[in-house]
Amino acid sequence: MDSFAAIPYPHINPVFFEFGPLQFRWYGLMYLIGLTAAYFLIRRKAAAKGLSLTSDQIYDMVVFAAFGVFIGGRLGYTLFYNFSYYIEHPLKIFAVWEGGMSFHGGLIGTTIALVWFSKRRNLPVYTIADLAASVTPIGLGLGRLGNFINGELYGRPTDVDWCMVFPTGGPACRHPSQLYEAALEGVVLFTVLWLIDRRPTPPGTVFWSFITGYGISRLIVELFREPDQHMGFVLGPITMGQMLSAPMVLVGIFMLVWGYHKAGMKTVQRQPIQQ
Repeated sequence: MDSFAAIPYPHINPVFFEFGPLQFRWYGLMYLIGLTAAYFLIRRKAAAKGLSLTSDQIYDMVVFAAFGVFIGGRLGYTLFYNFSYYIEHPLKIFAVWEGGMSFHGGLIGTTIALVWFSKRRNLPVYTIADLAASVTPIGLGLGRLGNFINGELYGRPTDVDWCMVFPTGGPACRHPSQLYEAALEGVVLFTVLWLIDRRPTPPGTVFWSFITGYGISRLIVELFREPDQHMGFVLGPITMGQMLSAPMVLVGIFMLVWGYHKAGMKTVQRQPIQQ
């Protein structure tokens, strides 16, 4: 593979604004935009569905989710992707400015945070889960654009017409896999969930559709994404991302089938017995 780039990498400065020693990065801004958009979209969805959620409750919900994302994402990266390093350097776990976040850890953290929020506010867990899941792809898509601006999590070497040479990826022309992820995990998944959410479905359908859809998207993109250098492939040609995403698809499909089965059983039970 030569160093020819079919499409030049744009080399956007990861820092969009500096004020003295403070640096404001595009990646952090993407998180902020995603959370802000989530707040306003959840307000709109809750009103459209006639849910009795106040603006303060929705704000608290987004704050709980944000803490779950950051704490879970950081701990997930520590456990799933670089455990041996952080065991030797435990204080580095808190060095979030050096990068290192795991979606799967963030998902676990957010799920725990929102279940806790639901119980504290005495709200149906699946109502909150469906609302949160329906807007999550916005943050995912924006986050992948942040990865692209940072020139990280790039793809494997290729000769497709749209390959790029990334600053830290050596001379090889690579898949812009961050853009693939932004499209699949962001645009496509958001559209699918929006279409599902427009129809009457059993509680939890949007949440488990998100789990299934993300798992499928990640399994596909991992075929083009370069595995982390310090980890590589973990089982033959299988990456850590695929190992963590495959169970999401299986569990998600099972829960979707189970949810519709339970809803069907309740419908049958409500039907009057013909004499």
